[in-house]
Amino acid sequence: SNPINDSAAYTDNVFTHEADFITFDATVSTTPDQVAVAPGYLQREWTDKGRRYFHYKMDTKILNFYSFLSARYSIKKDTWKNINIEIYYHPGHEYNLDRMISSIKKSLDYYTANFSPYQHRQVRILEFPRYSTFAQSFPNTIPFSEGIGFIANIDDSSKDNLDYVFYVTAHEVAHQWFAHQVAGANVEGSNLLSETLAQYGSITVMEKQYGEEKIRKFLHIEMDNYLTARSNEAEKEKPLAYVDANQGYILYQKGGIVMHALGKYIGEENINHALSTFINRYALKAPPYPTSLDLLTCLRAVTPDSLQYLITDGFQKIIIYDNEVTEVHASKTTGGYLLNVTLDIKKFSVATDDQGKEKLIPCNDYIDLAIYKDKNTITQLIRYKLKDGITKLSIPVKDKVYKVILDPNALLIDKKTTDNELKLDAGEGKVVKK
Repeated sequence: SNPINDSAAYTDNVFTHEADFITFDATVSTTPDQVAVAPGYLQREWTDKGRRYFHYKMDTKILNFYSFLSARYSIKKDTWKNINIEIYYHPGHEYNLDRMISSIKKSLDYYTANFSPYQHRQVRILEFPRYSTFAQSFPNTIPFSEGIGFIANIDDSSKDNLDYVFYVTAHEVAHQWFAHQVAGANVEGSNLLSETLAQYGSITVMEKQYGEEKIRKFLHIEMDNYLTARSNEAEKEKPLAYVDANQGYILYQKGGIVMHALGKYIGEENINHALSTFINRYALKAPPYPTSLDLLTCLRAVTPDSLQYLITDGFQKIIIYDNEVTEVHASKTTGGYLLNVTLDIKKFSVATDDQGKEKLIPCNDYIDLAIYKDKNTITQLIRYKLKDGITKLSIPVKDKVYKVILDPNALLIDKKTTDNELKLDAGEGKVVKK
């Protein structure tokens, strides 16, 4: 893709180079027993000479980016406020329709309240066969593979099972804002404005629905996927703000972690304020199209000086930690316990050239420490400003300590999260990493 400072490329968006926002009107014909669907609203349907015709028209400008589908569909309908919800599915594949509808409603709730009004009067999801397993957002029209949605087997009673139908739906609905309201210029980093921001939307909606514990598990999986993929990178890893379109592990996995962390450090309301400012500034107004640097301007505006480093580290550098809890020790005191924790903090900057060498750099960053009284209950979550190297902490606590975890919510990209926690056998005594 073009360099980020190539302003001549700002006149094209990252999706199509033939046009900007367009007016859309399409007539589609199909066999008599099928329903054909295109973006827009159905104006008329008729048959002629053994063919079935559908005329669709859109009432708002859209990107020059659309899809046509035709199948023997059944349709499940619902509404959210004055928005029509329609799921087009293969009869017999009813398993997750309610899950999709619930996710659409929760997503519309959150995105309209926090980002901007929804620009269409309907949301449609359309099933397609398992030739491929993806979902993709077109204007108010979301083709969605049976393989990751309609025939997925989600076990709600499982602690570890993630409701990925809910998650993928929330991600695709978020694209109606990030891509279909704001599209990036045809330069490096622009896919972040669609994929990373849609990822932020879906993670946030999912956290509201399923709680922090599930998101924690999800982020640990995402972190493993990012770390594995970057070790297999054939070209060179780029910082998030300059990411290439084909570097999905940066756009989705790393991007989701970075945006979620900003929400936890800077505040969800502040991040959402930055995103709504960004949308308000650029939605449906191009060309010129915005770049990732325009997004960073909006994010920096809501970030206090003491936390500006998070934006530099998250978007403009490649930063990886290797933090460890090396020792815990609790001794009884009057009225509770004294907990002593030893931490070893390492922060690396990764070179952005082909070599990708890691260099140990100074750290003076905010990192959370969680103290648990049993397997699942956090009694204290304390945010420390930690320097690199060894730090010893003494913390008075009321309850017996079961374990401590450094960065429990996976806000930092850490080479090895398994050494971030230590258990105390019986709430007292000393535990040292071998």
